[in-house]
Amino acid sequence: MQNDFDLLIIGGGINGAGIARDAAGRGAHVCLVEKDDLAQATSSASTKLVHGGLRYLEHLEFRLVRESLIERERLLKMAPHIIWPLRFVLPHDKGLRPKWMLRLGLFLYDNLGGRKLLPPTRDLDLRDAPHGSVLQDRLTKGWEYSDCWVEDSRLVVLNALDAKERGADIRTRTECVGLTRVADGWVATLRGADGGESQITARAVVNAAGPWVDTVLDRAHPSETQQNLR
Repeated sequence: MQNDFDLLIIGGGINGAGIARDAAGRGAHVCLVEKDDLAQATSSASTKLVHGGLRYLEHLEFRLVRESLIERERLLKMAPHIIWPLRFVLPHDKGLRPKWMLRLGLFLYDNLGGRKLLPPTRDLDLRDAPHGSVLQDRLTKGWEYSDCWVEDSRLVVLNALDAKERGADIRTRTECVGLTRVADGWVATLRGADGGESQITARAVVNAAGPWVDTVLDRAHPSETQQNLR
């Protein structure tokens, strides 16, 4: 088993698996360790949405939204077996954002990211079925727009499998219990499911441990090296 890597990734959620796939695809020798199973925590308890961040348009984050929309389109094209179109209804309510602002935002949302696969926004009369029977009478105007939903844990597993096919070493049930900075990188102490420990070296470390990111930082020695893992 190889014990010398270019990159050690700690955490088997969507960030860790995605980084592993990307780095392995670029020719790096990658090891990903996950103390439990892939997509064990946040990445299997997400909103399940693949979206462009409609609300960020109000804060003029046009570049962020554009990048997210392009990624949404790319993901839908690459993985239509686990990602599907999802339509949302956005009603207009008096006293809140004006109609022109909502429609302008949805126009930008339709066109910033080069949408090709998803249907565009359409106007709705909310007094018609099925909306009229479930919404309050004051809500008469709205719009239907597109985003996507995803089986999030499967997305993680597929990224990890593709990373493995590209040469990455994916180790589940393996916890990083120690990190020591050395002249040319890091020495990581790993503990397997059987309690046995081993060591590997890596030129760089990515801390993708999600809610446990600080726990990983606390295991880096000496403490002044922790900033290098953020």
